[in-house]
Amino acid sequence: MSTYILVPGAWLGAWAWRETAEALRARGHEVHALTLTGLAERAELGSTEVDLETHIGDVTGFIEDRDLHDVILVGHSYAGIVVGAVAHRIGERLSHIVYVDSAPMGDGQGMFDLLPPEAVEGLRALVAAGNGWGLPFPGQEALAENGSVEGLTPEHWKLLGELATPHPFGTYEQRLSLPGAPSGAPRKVLVACADFSGMLDAGNPWLNSLIDDSWLRRDLATGHWPMLSEPAALAEVLDRLAADR
Repeated sequence: MSTYILVPGAWLGAWAWRETAEALRARGHEVHALTLTGLAERAELGSTEVDLETHIGDVTGFIEDRDLHDVILVGHSYAGIVVGAVAHRIGERLSHIVYVDSAPMGDGQGMFDLLPPEAVEGLRALVAAGNGWGLPFPGQEALAENGSVEGLTPEHWKLLGELATPHPFGTYEQRLSLPGAPSGAPRKVLVACADFSGMLDAGNPWLNSLIDDSWLRRDLATGHWPMLSEPAALAEVLDRLAADR
């Protein structure tokens, strides 16, 4: 049996991992799907004060408060920057760090580094026009323009429309702080779906600079939201990591 912590990406909560978590539990694993501050059932905690350090603290605090060890820590999309920071700070408590269609960032980097300046200003305008602190869920058309939505059914879109919540924008604005040397050396794993598989196969310089031969790469033939589109296949990939010690 292994201990898994599943961290959702932007706009999502623990609910997004339900089927994957159930499949892992059916294999005998201990599974914790987290909801980060300001999202889903914790949306009432959202404010301009919620930033990247808040979300990093959510995960490190959960692990430390329960004195968990040999954890397989999984982060989807935006959560790659969060789980990467957690691994830097308390990596001795982790056996694996898994990036699901995501990747870590370095000291001083942030989510805005992935976007052109005009896109950043457009996001700021959306936040200002909304509740003042949260980036609204963009909806099906915008998501399809910016990444693969392969495998998402009308039922998935309905679920996203009902349960996705504005994402605390401070987590995009704050740059990552990784002081000192990494703590521990958990095995690094990339679960690459359509978006990341395509970038890697095309020789994307940013990704290729991060991912070397020490990484495990596992590909899933689906879009950017595998916990929804292929939850059983994702659980199978994660389950197999338990034997890789």
